[in-house]
This record gives sequence, structure tokens and C-alpha cells, in this order.
Amino acid sequence: MPRIFISGASKGIGRAIARRFLIEGWEVIICARGAAALETARAEMPGLITLPCDMGDKAAVKALAETLNTQFGPLDVLVNNAGIFEPGQIHTEPDERYEQLMRVNMDGTYYLTKGVLPPMMDRKQGTIVNMASIASLNAYENGGSYSITKYALLGFSKNLREEMKPHGIRVISIMPGAVLTASWEGVDVPAERLMPPEDVADLVWTSCALSPRTVVEDIVLRPQLGDL
Repeated sequence: MPRIFISGASKGIGRAIARRFLIEGWEVIICARGAAALETARAEMPGLITLPCDMGDKAAVKALAETLNTQFGPLDVLVNNAGIFEPGQIHTEPDERYEQLMRVNMDGTYYLTKGVLPPMMDRKQGTIVNMASIASLNAYENGGSYSITKYALLGFSKNLREEMKPHGIRVISIMPGAVLTASWEGVDVPAERLMPPEDVADLVWTSCALSPRTVVEDIVLRPQLGDL
């Protein structure tokens, strides 16, 4: 049975991806920081395997990678989805916001990917999906540290793509615009103005289901009416 791991997948885009791959008959493993959120995800998706992990904790992420390698074996797909959205401006936001966003949005992805790559490289197959953002492509007024981390994530993804070419591992960068997730709770925007997370999940599935001879390097998704 093929195996996928998705970080930060107890809700939103990550949960939609988990559900799609479960439907396709995959073994699906996810992590999230909160035990209650993981319990809810298991109740909604029978067969889902959940592991607690704070993706901003380097030691915890390294331990997670070791658990994945030793208890489950090489991954067929890794989806680096965990992330925090906090608007702000560089000249006014506190230093701690930059540090926290960088730990979760970039460092966790770096250490997790680095940890699970060796078994995938040994098999010369696999797919890494990095959930970047349109904030990886264009600066905007309140992007602040969030946009910095997403620019960094896209750079990481593009460098990893070059490194993994001779090892048979595909690397995919996904840059979604506004998606109907918890990040938009409390914002006065009609739901129909936002993309459903299931659309992102469908594209992840399609990209991973292609022949290993083909890789979709970059995917940009925007609401039909444009960015918010």
C-alpha cells in the first residue's frame, strides 16, 4: 500500500489532502500539535494514522522523522503543509513573530524533509510536495514575516528539486491564493470568494498520480475573481 505523510493536517488543506488519499486507498499519516484536533480527524476519517508534533520544535521534528522511517518505512509522498499565517509589517511586528513563523513555516519543513529523504533516495522514488503560497511570488503590504517564510520555502523547494533530479524524487511547489480555511475565520469575506481546500487536494492527488517520468514543478492557484 502506498504511503503519504502530511504535516499540519488536522484541518484545512492538509485534512482535505488526507481525505483524498484515503479515498484512493493509501496509508495516510498526519501530524498536528493538538491532541484534540487529531482525535477529531481520526473520528472523521477512519483508518487515518495520527502523530502529535510541534513543527516549530526542531527536536520533535527530528524525532518525528525517525518514527516515520523506523515504524512506517520509506514514504511515497511527503506533503509539507504545516504553517502559520500572521499578517504584519516588518518594521512594526515583534521579533518573536518572525522567529516563530520561521520555525514553523520553514525550519520544520527543512528538518522533516532532510530526515525522511535517505530511505526515499535509496529507493530512487518518491514525491515531495511543498505548500508554499502566492505570498512566495509577490510582496504585499501586510505580508511581513509570513511572506518572508514563504519566499524561503519556495527557494528551498526549487533547490531541492535540482538536488533530487538524479535520485528519482519529484519535488512540487504549490502556491495557492485564498483558500477557505481557519486562517480566514472572522474576516468579512464571503465563502464563495475563496477556493475550497478540496480543489488543492485534487491537484496534489493528480500531480502525485502522474507517471514517475513526469513532474509538475510549480502550481499556482487563485480564486476566479483574483487575489484578496
